[in-house]
Amino acid sequence: MLEVAVKAVDDKHAQDIVALDVREVSLLADYFVICSGNTDRRINAIVDEVVEQAYKNQMDVKRVEGKEASKWVLIDLGDVIVHVFNQSEREFYQLEKLWSDAPLVDLSEMVVNNSGL
Repeated sequence: MLEVAVKAVDDKHAQDIVALDVREVSLLADYFVICSGNTDRRINAIVDEVVEQAYKNQMDVKRVEGKEASKWVLIDLGDVIVHVFNQSEREFYQLEKLWSDAPLVDLSEMVVNNSGL
């Protein structure tokens, strides 16, 4: 599930993709995927790709929130929650710092387009 989500955001050229292993610090999910898009159009394309790939891989999309505003979109896939931000919102909320107790997941085998790694 994590790999499907990471590859989907990478396929749409999301920026600064990170994944946090939150299994030991949160009851919400096992992993958070955090990435950015540089325009509303890019953010919507990233979100649409995650949802499409989830359905293709027979994963349940529990909820998509925030797509109308394209500032911070949350895609709840159950064990994986994907956060797609515009850059200013990402800098403001700093989820990576908020969840700093969660180890980073090595994504080097999953991404090809991410210049943020």
